[in-house]
Amino acid sequence: MSVLKCTNVSFSFGNRTILEDASFVMQKGEHIGLIGLNGEGKTTFIKMITGELTPDNGKIEWAKRITTGYLDQYTKLTPGKTIREILQDAFSYMYDLEREMNELYEKMCDCTEEEMNQYLEDTGEIQSELEANGFYTIDSTIEEVANGLGLGDIGLDKDVSALSGGQRSKVLLTKLILQKPMILILDEPTNFLDEEQINWLKDYLNNYENAFLLVSHDVDFLNSVINVVYHMEDGTLTRYTGNYDQYMQMYEIERRNQNMAYERQQKEIHKLQEYINKNKARVATTDLAKSRQRKLDKMEIIDKVKEQIKPNFKFKSCGASGKFVFTCDNLVVGYNEPLSKPITLTIERGERVLFKGANGIGKSTLLKTLLNIIPPISGTCSMDYNIHYGYFAQEEEASSKNTAIDEIWNMYPAMTNGEVRGALASCGLTKEKIESLMMVLSGGEAAKVRLCKIMLQECNTLILDEPTNHLDVLAKESLKEAIKEFKGTVILVCHENDFYQDLVTRIEDVSKWTLKIL
Repeated sequence: MSVLKCTNVSFSFGNRTILEDASFVMQKGEHIGLIGLNGEGKTTFIKMITGELTPDNGKIEWAKRITTGYLDQYTKLTPGKTIREILQDAFSYMYDLEREMNELYEKMCDCTEEEMNQYLEDTGEIQSELEANGFYTIDSTIEEVANGLGLGDIGLDKDVSALSGGQRSKVLLTKLILQKPMILILDEPTNFLDEEQINWLKDYLNNYENAFLLVSHDVDFLNSVINVVYHMEDGTLTRYTGNYDQYMQMYEIERRNQNMAYERQQKEIHKLQEYINKNKARVATTDLAKSRQRKLDKMEIIDKVKEQIKPNFKFKSCGASGKFVFTCDNLVVGYNEPLSKPITLTIERGERVLFKGANGIGKSTLLKTLLNIIPPISGTCSMDYNIHYGYFAQEEEASSKNTAIDEIWNMYPAMTNGEVRGALASCGLTKEKIESLMMVLSGGEAAKVRLCKIMLQECNTLILDEPTNHLDVLAKESLKEAIKEFKGTVILVCHENDFYQDLVTRIEDVSKWTLKIL
């Protein structure tokens, strides 16, 4: 039984075709991974099936009486509400039932016997529904799911207006899971989760009885939870059965077969054309030449496999820093209040250090303190006088009025138009994306622009805070190669074991310094 069916769907944005005559089917209970390179239109497709966008052509049909839940990381949370209140909104229909039941109890104080019997019947039905749906254990349910996704560390009574983008995403994901929709639609849910929380979500999705659609570039996560892949490329959607690794095997075989068929056909075309050119003017062979021409005209041309654009990240090195790049002595980090115990830490030239630990315990705060972006609460932190660093922040708001070119030009005004375009192209951005506003770029494309800024400066130290968030598989491969080739010091925050395991020379567990209760 299909719960979602998309037939011959087409959609264009400006001069760009996102989907062309594409079809998609979600069967009951399928766990689908929607994959593709940055900018192919995965989020646009999700917005079409959720009704936020209307396709130019084709039909999108949901089965009747299906409830869906969509994790949209750009959803706004109501300022002034606490995390707990936002999560309680997942059960709003049950709170409405409780209010209705209480109103009926009040009416029982002054009513006829006939009305009393009706009120008792109604309250009994409501009571049964509330009990069946776990209304009286809502608080413990909220605590359980919230703790599993790391919200307990933040504090459920915290105002959502004070949350970071990553923390907001966690709140939205937790609320979505509490709502228990029939169909889950998750757009890059692991971007702001640490390893423990990702494992919790893996277990949850593996035990999820209904269907879900997942967009992710985390290969290990995809392999763990999906059984169907839809690959989005050049406006088409292609279905594969199996996990990500199984899809890749089939995809590579298809590409290899297509290239072999292309080569065979090109040889045949060359042979036919050569015969036609030699024989079309001769009376004795002109009919044979015309026959070959008709065969050539009817031939369905096989396209050569399009090479996927792999970014060519490369960081510029400059003169070495001093031996001690960063030195911390009884450093306490935080904003208005301490977030850490006193930290004594030294990072030496050439080290590749991973800061590891649960989200929300102060890894990003520590990085910002090392770089003097925020002052320490107490203690000292010194940075070598000869350090030239490139810093990739976990979150960065780009001006909605800036194009990708503007973002680079504003930072490097001496560069020519061609130089800026060349730099962005080397990061995997097409001509169209280079000229697009930052606000319309995908998360991965925006990250490539930010990496481009760092690539254009000479540095002897890289500080990279979750650089793999949003990046597709090819971009991650290129970034990993670039970090390996970089000659200077590297400080990295990352939760993807496959990415960092052979990159770093030392791991610092930040949880040993945190004041958060883990």
